[in-house]
Amino acid sequence: MLTILDRYILKRYLITFMGMLLLFVPIGIMANLAEKIGKIIDNEAPLAEVIVFYGNFTLVIGNLLLPIFLFLSIIFFTSKLASNTEIVAILSSGVSFGRFLRPYFVGATLVAILIFMMGMFIVPHASIGFNEFEYKYFKKGKQTRVTENIFNQLNESDYLYVSSFDPNRQIGYNFTYEHFDSIGKLDYKISASNIRWIADDSIYRLTNYEKREVRNQTEYINAKRRLDTVFSFKIDDLTPVSYVAETKNLFELNDFIEDQRRKGASNINAYVLVKYKRWALPIAAFILTVIAVAVSSVKRRGGMGLNLAFGIGVAFVYIFFDKVFGTLAEQSGFSPLLAVVIPNLLFGVFAVYMLMKAKR
Repeated sequence: MLTILDRYILKRYLITFMGMLLLFVPIGIMANLAEKIGKIIDNEAPLAEVIVFYGNFTLVIGNLLLPIFLFLSIIFFTSKLASNTEIVAILSSGVSFGRFLRPYFVGATLVAILIFMMGMFIVPHASIGFNEFEYKYFKKGKQTRVTENIFNQLNESDYLYVSSFDPNRQIGYNFTYEHFDSIGKLDYKISASNIRWIADDSIYRLTNYEKREVRNQTEYINAKRRLDTVFSFKIDDLTPVSYVAETKNLFELNDFIEDQRRKGASNINAYVLVKYKRWALPIAAFILTVIAVAVSSVKRRGGMGLNLAFGIGVAFVYIFFDKVFGTLAEQSGFSPLLAVVIPNLLFGVFAVYMLMKAKR
């Protein structure tokens, strides 16, 4: 049950947090708009699409920064408590530092639940419109997919490969399709110099088609200069857009990762990293809460300004570590799990150290 002290701190906690959101989210929108207004005008983006984009922008960027807003809001209002000697009075009345932290953890739990629900179910839907608008008007010509050396296992029996894929023309080059029988023996192999999706007819067009079949230890070859046919896969299944994991909710993402792992997707680490980051953000809310309280609960000569400066510095270091390890996981064989765990582990140790120091 919450006491008067708990309700007092929790109220200040949540009001300051909401104030941070209402203050910095519009600033973020205006800063982004000032940067992108030229491209919006040059590309003649419709006003309705721009409004929807910035609605999605608020959800996507806001969710990523919620732990940082939480961190800064705690430093802000706790520094005020310390400067008014309220914390000294609370601790002098017999309240332990651990008991003093309880309403902070209650607030962090509420924010962590918000981050979890948004990251797992709300933000993925917003990411669809956000990324589509970005690549349509701001990142024209930039690749949204892996387009080289694409290998996919469609099911237990069928495999395909293309050396390169042009998503705009929907054509893949040096196409190979292999089908194995129930005992794992190659049944037939189809190859072509390219495979093109003909949307009007809903067919695939193979150029320099060749099919090799083995029957009773005899190889049969069927070759044609061009063949129109159908396959069970979609041309976009060759390689999904790079941001596809961001657009899937918790359950869809788990299924998608398993499907891509079964297919042997080369960029599986990027998808797994998105999954782990969604779980890590709520945990970061608790770690940053402890650091913020430990830093700002002691009255200093520099006051709130010094505490906020320190807080902003810690926030930038946290983002830096997150980006560095995230890039390692996406572009090398570094474990996505370690890429998420290491920054939180380092800051978790730092949080415990700062807490012990504050208690003394």
